[in-house]
Amino acid sequence: MPIRNRTCIFIILLIILFLAAPSPAMDLEKKIVKARLANGLTVLMLERKFSPTVSLHIRYRVGAVDEVKGESGAAHVLEHMMFKGTSTIGTKNFKAEKKLLLQIEKVGRALDHERMKQNSADSKKINQLAARLKKLQDEHRRYYIPNEIDRLYTENGGSNMNASTGQDITTYFVSLPANKIELWARIESDRLKNPVFREFYTERDVILEERRQRVEASPDGKLYEAFMNAAYTVHPYGLPIIGLPQDLTYISQAAIRKIHRKYLLPQNIVIAVVGDIRIPDTLKIINRYFGNIPRGKRLPEAIPAEPPQAGERRSEVVFDASPSMIIGYHKPTAPASEDYVFDVLETILSNGRTSRLYSKLVLQMQIADSISVHNGVPAARYPNLFAIFARPRHPHTTAELEKAVLEELENIRNQPVPEKELAKAKNQLKMDYIKSLDSNADLASILSYYELLLGDYRYFSNYIPRIEEVTSKELQDAAVKYLTAGNRTIAVLNKKTPGSTSELNP
Repeated sequence: MPIRNRTCIFIILLIILFLAAPSPAMDLEKKIVKARLANGLTVLMLERKFSPTVSLHIRYRVGAVDEVKGESGAAHVLEHMMFKGTSTIGTKNFKAEKKLLLQIEKVGRALDHERMKQNSADSKKINQLAARLKKLQDEHRRYYIPNEIDRLYTENGGSNMNASTGQDITTYFVSLPANKIELWARIESDRLKNPVFREFYTERDVILEERRQRVEASPDGKLYEAFMNAAYTVHPYGLPIIGLPQDLTYISQAAIRKIHRKYLLPQNIVIAVVGDIRIPDTLKIINRYFGNIPRGKRLPEAIPAEPPQAGERRSEVVFDASPSMIIGYHKPTAPASEDYVFDVLETILSNGRTSRLYSKLVLQMQIADSISVHNGVPAARYPNLFAIFARPRHPHTTAELEKAVLEELENIRNQPVPEKELAKAKNQLKMDYIKSLDSNADLASILSYYELLLGDYRYFSNYIPRIEEVTSKELQDAAVKYLTAGNRTIAVLNKKTPGSTSELNP
């Protein structure tokens, strides 16, 4: 059968499913089993017999928002370090290797301390320490087996294996043959309990280079960092996940161990297993490998709230690149009712060619090359932003595009959204959500995310009914309350011209 015909049939089946079952998520919810181990670790399991595979997500409630001042980037560095193996994975002789690792850390810290002296540093001492560090690192390679975790997963049929660090959460995920769950439990519990931070200084340099490419050398990265820095003056959402360069350059293994000990506790962990499983057997395996992890003491979160914004904030970045801009507004996060409203508004404004901003600014006026709207920037554990990302089409300017975007937002404030347009947006959201429930990996991601973030995975099954309840009046009320000049942050990137500075942040 041609692929095109298969796609059409798939879409038709989705529509039939949608009409026959107003909330297919509710049916899935009845099949989900939630268990909590004695140490507080939460497990979500869903049996689906579509194929002899299983998708596994393990999420930790730790992210960039949990870092202390001067150690930004620590959560992201920890994610990298957790791929370096354990005392039994990735080593040829851990007893001998451990002695070398202690020497490497001692010399590396001495080198950092000397370099931190900047102009008063002893260059001879720096050279000596650098040479000593390199010699120790070269010797260490005799004992280290690189990428051992990756190899174990790949050789056992693993796919879609990766990890991510966000402002709120760190995640490790993989899909495996259904008979490899115990292998997964063995690997993940071992790197949780016994991680070994090999190649620390080498990996730190890799992350610094990653930052240079994603931020310093990237117009989008520069603009986004300037925007977040302006939008948040107190709350750590304003800090980049990858870390500030001054912190990342000298971040220590001690800082990484501290965040590991403080946050990677059973009470901060949710595991989701979706696929061809037997739930009692799966729970037994997880309890065998994770159940003996000490509960630990979960400390109350002491993250300062962002004060209400008292006036418009602006930031300008000058860069040798095509102009672009970001406009953002502070708003509540899930499960507040306004968050559902802004999901609908996001769809009305930028989902598809017939959406308001795309059809008018890209197709009709042709003053924008691209435009997109995102609710919930940068994360969702704390109040966040409703943000518009846009690029003007040459020869139009960011000022022209800003004016046009604000006019469209003003229309939302002043005129109720017609019921036909509102119904269309709701249907788009429903169809997108139904599609997301088709994949085991997506389901494992959704379930573990809501359970860890909101304390209840059932948010996913209540989502569509709540979207259905959103009214035109709620949209207008939210726009009037939050889409105001005083609650607005605008960051623009304009092309570098002769004589201009590299960056301006008034």
